Amino acid sequence: MDSEDNRESTRRAASVRTVAGRLLVTMGKRLLSDPVPGRDVGTAQISPVLHGRGEVAVLIDADNAPPSRIGAVLEAVDRYGTAHLKRAYGDWSQPHLSGWRAPLLAHSIRPIHNPSWTTGKNATDLAMAVDAIDLLHTGNYAAFVLVTSDADFTGLAMRLRESGRRVYGFGEAKTPKPLVTACDEFTNINTLTPSTSNPTPAASEPPAASTPDPTPLDTTVIAVLRAAVDHAADGDGWAHLGAVGNVLKIQHGITPKAYGRRKFGNFVKASGLFDVQTRSPGNGKSKVTYIRNKPTPRHPAAAGPHRLDGSDQSNTVGSAGSTQC
Repeated sequence: MDSEDNRESTRRAASVRTVAGRLLVTMGKRLLSDPVPGRDVGTAQISPVLHGRGEVAVLIDADNAPPSRIGAVLEAVDRYGTAHLKRAYGDWSQPHLSGWRAPLLAHSIRPIHNPSWTTGKNATDLAMAVDAIDLLHTGNYAAFVLVTSDADFTGLAMRLRESGRRVYGFGEAKTPKPLVTACDEFTNINTLTPSTSNPTPAASEPPAASTPDPTPLDTTVIAVLRAAVDHAADGDGWAHLGAVGNVLKIQHGITPKAYGRRKFGNFVKASGLFDVQTRSPGNGKSKVTYIRNKPTPRHPAAAGPHRLDGSDQSNTVGSAGSTQC
């Protein structure tokens, strides 16, 4: 009787092993033919390669792209597909990014905040690269648009192309060659014609004095500007325009392009915050521009936000308060 029970147990165990083996083989075949989404099983199997027009992800490095050109960039992107995702990366607490406020709202761009944990821009770059890889694994995007002039994104562009995605770059003329060649196409944003609906005026066409600039100077930026002038000023309060511009760019990251101006002199005059004086050194040398802080109003709150519209330039070049030597 015991031997009969043993034989029955042996037959049952063999049957269970056979069924389990067949299940494992079946599951293995399914995993090979239908990989788990997001699992790295080789770049060719991340997701199907999409051809022609499709959904496009637009990733913007706000530290290395002028806000005045983003409208024209998005219009150019339309020929590649539909930009269902638009994100701009930066430390939005920094004053030099304040020029992005109006374009972000006007073009429905999501700002992704990355605090500057230390000096440099690695936090922003890393966040943008990580998001790009996450989006790649969703399989929802046929192409990626990288708006930056930073060569650090060369590796990201190469990785996206290795996965069968089209990569379109948009940056300034100074963009290093490695990033340009890593993209399927690269466009110099300075050659694009800004949209008439772009809220930030084109750098080559300053707005009329009667039309306010849509980008105001907040109190933080105003304080930085005035402090820079005081730092470089002589005993009479006059500071060399070039010296002030260098301090603002190197120490604070403030550039005229962020406010729709090509030159720092135009930016200073349009702000209405300074007296402007042009001096001639003589001996055929070029004229030199000096600026001085205007007295601050007694009731700043009543004055409202400063705008780059030139409407309060009563003491700029050519006015009664300006002199030429």
